[in-house]
Order: sequence, then structure tokens, then C-alpha cells
Amino acid sequence: MKNIKLLTLILLTSIFSFTSCQDEIDIENGDRTNTNNASSPTASNLERTSMYDGSFDDFLDGISCSSILLPVTATINNTEITILNESQYNLVLDILGSIINDEDSIEFQFPISVMLSNYTEVQIANQTEYDALIDACTLAEQNNEDPISCLDINFPITILTYSLNLEQTGRVIIDNEQQLYTYINNLSNDDLFSINYPITATLNNDTNVEITNDTDLSTQINECLGVEANINDAKEDAKTLEGILVEGLFKIESFTTSGTDTANLYANYTIDFANDLTCTAENSVNPLSEDVQGTYTIASELDVFLSLTFSENAMFQLLNHKWEVTSYSDSSIALQSTTNTAIALVLSQI
Repeated sequence: MKNIKLLTLILLTSIFSFTSCQDEIDIENGDRTNTNNASSPTASNLERTSMYDGSFDDFLDGISCSSILLPVTATINNTEITILNESQYNLVLDILGSIINDEDSIEFQFPISVMLSNYTEVQIANQTEYDALIDACTLAEQNNEDPISCLDINFPITILTYSLNLEQTGRVIIDNEQQLYTYINNLSNDDLFSINYPITATLNNDTNVEITNDTDLSTQINECLGVEANINDAKEDAKTLEGILVEGLFKIESFTTSGTDTANLYANYTIDFANDLTCTAENSVNPLSEDVQGTYTIASELDVFLSLTFSENAMFQLLNHKWEVTSYSDSSIALQSTTNTAIALVLSQI
């Protein structure tokens, strides 16, 4: 029980370190713009962007506030695997992705070691302690105090320090995220600082941007968090679409190319999507007609995409596109080709 309390305290201390009620120093109308103290919004932005980002292994642990330190042994969908290094993450993804629309299960062999968002390494003794870690991270996310992973500051940067009467007292060169995190967390309420702008940062779409002041930094963070939220929404939509496809049987309601609808060519066929990412087109009128075999994949970015691949049938090969899902419901899925916007497909559930 002591271990659980200590673990939760460590994580919560990290994520709630800037919750004091002290007012941000506002010097916008004075001689020193962008001057901050430990409780300012800029300090919080710098803290969150410099936290240890554990999101890269979320497919394994489901926690962005920490990551599992390798090696680790886990039973994944009834398959035991020992992950020695990050190059073996694909083994996990292959197991998780072999069947879609199922309930994945991951059970770790405890104890395991994790790296927390405050760069602290701790050992988790059992599932109860692990659940406490998950709860602490969930609380951080709900309070917008979890790591920000959509914007990476490009180092080195220079931080200028000031006395209480706003006279510059020195400068600090910061070379990496952990140094920045440590610097911000060691600030006292009387310490004043500013970033020596301009700086550059890399966004989650690999775009580099120049940031010229604290307001600009806040704007860039808010915008990239918005994009990140849209990406997460698309992931959820993709998962929902998987369920609709696997649980239903479909027919081609329309297949238009430059305004011409050729759905009548497929009128006798139904398409069944299996949870192993294969699909079968069956002639429901002529049972002697050979089934058409294919595969499909579902992916998401800012939008959801359905890719179809049929072979050995010229008519169905016309459907071989990467399709953007423009709308979907339990009864109908509307698609548009990503290479030719004049080509559209609508699947209707029977």
C-alpha cells in the first residue's frame, strides 16, 4: 500500500507542480516583455512540452505519462512475448492487428520498470500499482497537465533571468528537454525568467515553425493540441468503422466515375468483411459463380481511410483504391477516391 501511495505521489507531484494561485507577472506594457515566474502559463507550457513523453509505446501500456522500460515480458492476446528492444515493437503490433474489432488483452509479468513524466524511474510491483499509475495519468489528462507531445522545442535555447525589479541578472543555455524540465521545476516564486526569442519548434506534422514570443508559443501549442485531438477522433472513428464492417454484410449502392454510376454491374453481389482483414464478394444470385477474394485495411490520420484490394477479377479491381471515408453510419458508408475525386463509392448494409 505504501508503494502505491508513493508511486501516485511521485507522478502527481510532477504533473501538479504549477497549480499555485500566484498571478503571472504581466510586463507587456513595461520594459521587459515575456517575463514570467514559476506559476505563469508560459512556465506551465514549458514544463509540459519538456516532460518525458511516454506516448511512443501507448499501444503497449496505454499511458502517455510514462513508458515501460525494456526488457519486459507480457502475454498479448494469449501469446507470451519478451520485448528486448524497441525494434521488437512490431511483434506486438502484428499480434494486436492480426484480428480487428476484438478485445485486445495485455498482461505484464511484474515487476516492471517505468519512466515517469518527471524523468523518474520507478518499479511497479503488481497490477494494483499499475492501475494507480493509469489513474494518475488519467487525472493529469483531465486537468490538461499531461505531457505535450505535439510540439518539440528545438534546442539549444537561452533563458534570461531577472531580479524582482526586472534587471537582467544572467542567462542559462538549455540543451535538451530534461534540462528545461529541471530548470522550470527548480524555480522559486521569486525567480523571474524569459525565453530569448526567437526559437524554433517542430510540430506533430514535422513542420518547423519560428516562435517569437510567449503568446506565439501558447498559440502554437493550442493549435497543435487541436490537431492532435482531431487525430485521436479519427482513430476512434476508424475503430468504429471496423466494427460496422465486420459485423455487417454490404452491397454496392453506387459506384460513380465522373458522374456515371455503374453500381448495376455489382447488383448480384454482396461483400463480407472478415475480422482478419480479408473480404469476399459473393454472387448471391448465381451460387455457381466463383467468389471474388480481396483484402482491406483501415487507417486514420486527420481523416479515416479504407483501402480495398481485389485480385483476379477485372470488375472488382476497379474498386482497388485508397478511399477517404466521407461519412458513415450503421447502414451506409460513403467513400471518395484519394487519387481521383470524381470517383465515389457507397456501401450499404443489407
